[in-house]
Amino acid sequence: MARLPAGIRFIISFSRDQWYRAFIFILTFLLYASFHLSRKPISIVKGELHKYCTAWDEADVRFSSQNRKSGSAAPHQLPDNETDCGWAPFDKNNYQQLLGALDYSFLCAYAVGMYLSGIIGERLPIRYYLTFGMLASGAFTALFGLGYFYNIHSFGFYVVTQVINGLVQTTGWPSVVTCLGNWFGKGRRGLIMGVWNSHTSVGNILGSLIAGYWVSTCWGLSFVVPGAIVAAMGIVCFLFLIEHPNDVRCSSTLVTHSKGYENGTNRLRLQKQILKSEKNKPLGVIEFSLCLLFAKLVSYTFLFWLPLYITNVDHLDAKKAGELSTLFDVGGIFGGILAGVISDRLEKRASTCGLMLLLAAPTLYIFSTVSKMGLEATIAMLLLSGALVSGPYTLITTAVSADLGTHKSLKGNAHALSTVTAIIDGTGSVGAALGPLLAGLLSPSGWSNVFYMLMFADACALLFLIRLIHKELSCPGSATGDQVPFKEQ
Repeated sequence: MARLPAGIRFIISFSRDQWYRAFIFILTFLLYASFHLSRKPISIVKGELHKYCTAWDEADVRFSSQNRKSGSAAPHQLPDNETDCGWAPFDKNNYQQLLGALDYSFLCAYAVGMYLSGIIGERLPIRYYLTFGMLASGAFTALFGLGYFYNIHSFGFYVVTQVINGLVQTTGWPSVVTCLGNWFGKGRRGLIMGVWNSHTSVGNILGSLIAGYWVSTCWGLSFVVPGAIVAAMGIVCFLFLIEHPNDVRCSSTLVTHSKGYENGTNRLRLQKQILKSEKNKPLGVIEFSLCLLFAKLVSYTFLFWLPLYITNVDHLDAKKAGELSTLFDVGGIFGGILAGVISDRLEKRASTCGLMLLLAAPTLYIFSTVSKMGLEATIAMLLLSGALVSGPYTLITTAVSADLGTHKSLKGNAHALSTVTAIIDGTGSVGAALGPLLAGLLSPSGWSNVFYMLMFADACALLFLIRLIHKELSCPGSATGDQVPFKEQ
């Protein structure tokens, strides 16, 4: 009998269950990466919506003085929908406040919607709920870009588009985390979810590159193309997403219960159980939620304002600044994986987050100083800052949320994971909304003030973890001592 080819031997070396889990891992990775891909264009396009026009003004002064002597034509002709300083209404001196309001509109709607999303999502099939969210998000992302083609200069149009997009994007996170939690157990959860959560950075990188490709020539396509990608991935979700291993007769990693346990009446009982559990051990979810609030404040300030900061400090155009900003997300990939590996090995989630937050504060200060010294220094600090800022954020939104949502006190009910995830990420999204808003208000007075704000937020995030860190160090083998153990019991 002939020996099987190496490729076939590799395929059959894995069980049917393992192949299904690998498929769900990759699919949910791509689905949420597309969400982040659609969030990135606004930060790339900011440098084009308001251009640095002093150089044009000086050239016009010199040219006009020559024209008065020679009677020549105007030095340059701009399209009807543009001015020397960008796209109205963002071409005025208050452009930073207006751009900050766009960020705030999206993120505030996202924060409010996240609290409702977990409750709604646990009552609907994940596949339908997520498909709807992706199709709607694709439509409203593209709608923002259509403002370029239809010559729309109404600030209200762009704000409303951002608000609705923020609301529909809340369908994503609780859905994919719940689905992944259904398929994967707690073993090496920090590593698995650390690798999986790199979808955030991958999506940001792809979004930066796609938006940057068109930003200087036709910024409307910087939104239309990502919108089309998200909508297409929504169709993929509808056709291929499998919510639970039981649906394809694979082994389940969660304890299953009868349908009677998961009906509407018992979901209310589950919510009461969560609240009762939190009376006895309240600070697990609460403290991690508050820590994430400040961690996301730092992370999303970089997400929405980093390209413009690079444009101002290193004097690069919008396309090059967008490409350079992807290094922050490259660092974030390694930071998330590193945080997962360390927390798995030490079985101390809070301590791992605390260490990275402690290192992040001085790194942010150094970044604000060193980045002004040249491009090479900016590259190095982008990678380091990305790793230290994204590490705690990644760990809390994935492994910690899944640990808390599948804690034994909740009796293995899968719907608890969606609720807990929405609570933690919803609280974090409040910080995500505040960060870009504060950056828009502080940046006119100097970028150093923005970095002082980020360092203060980082210190606050660390402060909320102190009690849990103390508990971990005093009770080895348990991530939060006897309050909310993460290790499988």
